[in-house]
Amino acid sequence: MQDIKKITLKKTASIKEALEVIDDGAIRIAIIIDDEKKVIGTISDGDARRGLLKGYTLNSSIEDLYFKTPTLGYVSDSKEEIIKKAISKKLYQVPIVDQEKRLIYVEDLATLLQLRTRRNKVILMAGGLGTRLRPLTDNLPKPLLQIGGKPILEIIIQNFVKHGFVDIIISVNYKAEMIKDYLKDGKRLGANITYIEEDKRMGTAGALSLLTEIPREPFFVMNADLLTTVNFEQMLDFHSKENSIATMAVREYEYQVPYGVIEVEESQISSIKEKPIQKFFVNAGIYVLSPKVLSRIPQREFYDMPTLFEELIKSSQKVLSFPVHEYWLDIGRIDEFQQAQNEYYRFFNV
Repeated sequence: MQDIKKITLKKTASIKEALEVIDDGAIRIAIIIDDEKKVIGTISDGDARRGLLKGYTLNSSIEDLYFKTPTLGYVSDSKEEIIKKAISKKLYQVPIVDQEKRLIYVEDLATLLQLRTRRNKVILMAGGLGTRLRPLTDNLPKPLLQIGGKPILEIIIQNFVKHGFVDIIISVNYKAEMIKDYLKDGKRLGANITYIEEDKRMGTAGALSLLTEIPREPFFVMNADLLTTVNFEQMLDFHSKENSIATMAVREYEYQVPYGVIEVEESQISSIKEKPIQKFFVNAGIYVLSPKVLSRIPQREFYDMPTLFEELIKSSQKVLSFPVHEYWLDIGRIDEFQQAQNEYYRFFNV
C-alpha cells in the first residue's frame, strides 16, 4: 500500500511537480485524479521527458502530456486478472481503484520498489589523459580525483550499485594500474568490476570493440568524469519501452548572445532581438545501447560515440534522447572541479 497523497496529482500540475512525485513516490508513475479523486490518467517519467524535448519547460502544465486512457485494475479483480492486464499492455504498475474509479493503491508488478541485481552491464570510460585538469592529473588519473573525499569513479559506481547495476566494466589507459589497484574487483563497493585496457586512444565507442564478451541485454556506457543524480533505472526503462537501439542522455544548455541580433530580409531589417537566449540539447555523456550496435564499431580503431549515433541515424535506426533534469556536471576543467567540490554535499548522500 502507498500513501495516496504522495503519488497523485491534478491535471493542472507542472512537469516539475510530476517529476518530483515520480522520483519521491517510488512507483515510477504519478496518478492523475480529478476533484472527486477519480483516476483520469497517469504520467510517467518518459512522458514528462518527452514533453521537455518538445519544448515544454519544467513549469509547463502536464495537461497535454499525461496518458488519458489508463489501464485500471479493480479491487474485485483477482491478482491473476491484474497481471494479465499488465502483461497485455506492457505495464510495470497498475492503479487499483474501487467501482467509482477512486484510487485505492498501485500494484507494482515488477517489484521495482526493491533494489535488486540487474544483469545489464555498465561500461565506464576512464582512459582519458585529463589534460585540462593539469597539474592535478600529472600524477593521478582524472577518475581518481576526489570530490567530497571520494574519487569520482567511486561515486559513479556507487550510484549504479544503488540502482542495482553491479556488473561494471572499466576501460582504462592513462595510469591504468592506479585505477585497478584502488578499485580491484569491486567487492568493497558491492560491485563486480572487470577491466579492458586501451593501448592507444580509441574514443568513447572504439573501446567497446575490446569487449571479450558481447552483452545480452542493453548496456550503459558512461564517461568516468561525470557527477550526476540521474535515475539509471528510468533511463534503461525508457530505452527498452521505446524499443530504441541507442539512447543518449541529453542536457539543456542555454547561451545568451551578448549583442542585439538583427534579422534581415533582402537588406530590410525585419526585427531586432536584444541579447536573445539560445537553447540547445547537448550530449550528457551517458548512453544505453542495444547489443546489436556493437557490430557497427570498427575493431581497434578510434571511434567516438557521436559518430556511432550519426551512423545509426543515417541507417534509419530508432535513436532516442533522454533529457536529464537531475543534477549533472562534467568535470573537465579546474573551475568545474572546484564547482563539484562546492556542490557535492548538496546533491549526494554521504
